[in-house]
Amino acid sequence: MPGTRNSGLLALGGIALAAVLAVLGHLEVSDDLSPWSLTVSDFAVSDRGGVIDTAMAVLAAATVVLLPALRRAGAGRLGRALLVAWSAGLVAAAVVPTNEPGLPMDTAAYLHRYASVVAFLALPVAGWLLARRLGGRAAGWLRGLTLTSLLLAAAMIWSAYPGDRVLIGLAERLLILAEVALLAVVAGTLLRREIGEVAVPRGWEHRHLVEVAVPAREREVTPARGA
Repeated sequence: MPGTRNSGLLALGGIALAAVLAVLGHLEVSDDLSPWSLTVSDFAVSDRGGVIDTAMAVLAAATVVLLPALRRAGAGRLGRALLVAWSAGLVAAAVVPTNEPGLPMDTAAYLHRYASVVAFLALPVAGWLLARRLGGRAAGWLRGLTLTSLLLAAAMIWSAYPGDRVLIGLAERLLILAEVALLAVVAGTLLRREIGEVAVPRGWEHRHLVEVAVPAREREVTPARGA
């Protein structure tokens, strides 16, 4: 259906745009900020309302675009609800800033943290649920990326608490990369399925039904009398 194809194209375009904006956001910040030991949120808070916050909003919008196409593809309500939770978590994290690096956490910072946690956990579970519905090679990719995301999320949690934030920035960026790839697989699968469908020209479908219904011997043309 054209709607499914358009959804896939828009979502892939949004994912690509969000990736470009996120990279630009890292290039524009101070050289004193380390991507290995500081999270993306630490970078974003230094440029409130900047390109990283915009990237998060664009990624959330790209996810929402996929929801109608997934419903048409037969995806379950729980999987789609988890994608909504992922999108809402991204928007909340973009709107509510964390604290500046080195400062004690306030209420806004805690809200930002738990919105991010909801987003990071909701998307892998959604990917696992969608794998069965989308099937084929996509199912293998989605399950692999889901397991990778959950392992990286566990590594990030370990670093945030008992690990004294060792390489927390690296763990988070690898987690984001895996989850964005998961989302891209969903969008690409929907797009590829629509492109792969061959439309049957009007008239040929009816002709095919007639050929199936009428035996080949009866379809032979009988010569006219006296010919």
